[in-house]
Amino acid sequence: MAIAIALFLEGAAYALFPNAMKRAMLHVLAQPVATVRLTGLAVAVAAVTLMWLVKG
Repeated sequence: MAIAIALFLEGAAYALFPNAMKRAMLHVLAQPVATVRLTGLAVAVAAVTLMWLVKG
């Protein structure tokens, strides 16, 4: 269920704001690999923490 929600949100963002999403991709590509990796790790930890808090 969570994967379906994530895919819906991602798809909706690309469908509703295609130019903004392209600009966002260019911004990510311009970042150092370490920054992208750290951001991805932070988002993953935040997601796991949120799931843990909601599930209790």
